[in-house]
Amino acid sequence: MRTFLLMTFALGFSVAAMAQSGIAVREPMPAYPETVTVSGTGRASVTPDRSSFSVGVQTVADSVDAAVNENNSKVAAVIAALKKAGAAEKDIRTSNFSIYPQQDYGQGKLPRILGYQVSNNITVRRENVSEAGRLLQTAVNAGVNTSSGLQFEVSDPARGRDQAMRAAYDEARAKAALLAQAAGRALGRAISINEGGQAAPPTPYPRAMAMRAEAVSEVPVEAGTQETSYTVSVVFELR
Repeated sequence: MRTFLLMTFALGFSVAAMAQSGIAVREPMPAYPETVTVSGTGRASVTPDRSSFSVGVQTVADSVDAAVNENNSKVAAVIAALKKAGAAEKDIRTSNFSIYPQQDYGQGKLPRILGYQVSNNITVRRENVSEAGRLLQTAVNAGVNTSSGLQFEVSDPARGRDQAMRAAYDEARAKAALLAQAAGRALGRAISINEGGQAAPPTPYPRAMAMRAEAVSEVPVEAGTQETSYTVSVVFELR
């Protein structure tokens, strides 16, 4: 008993001496929980509520002035027709204007300019997707002869977010539970959750077209739905 007391006293004296001399005494390392890290993806379908399309007028003439003047007249007619059909000034913007010389490349000779091609493109955006077909046909009837695409958009990117993120977490937890069961363990609480962000949905673009259609009532278009998806990464405790 006396020997044990002496050893205890010596140990306490040694620790006290180390503390007084400035030597750090290490505390026991905390036991970190064992974890499993998984990711999940959640999806939600949303209906587009905004449409846009780009159309243009392409003209060719012997001189730049002639090509530009002809193009200006036709584009002005297209814009006037669109406004008359219900498009506001804020809905219409010029998206491209270009002038290209038409050249003849003879063998062994310098290129010879045959004329000039002028292109003027406008983009029309409307909040009401049901008007897309009618406005597109209006532009065609007014004289456009090129189109670079029609697309439908979701104005609020947060639409469908809550539903998709809950689904992403549920998928991650299901994966973690399966892995825990396979390892003979039980799944504990979620220790950390990191949002992976929103995956950009593919944007549908119809084939580009060069056309001058006969006047008909409306270009048939369908907005359909867009799928939005979110991912999360979750760390779960294993028990």
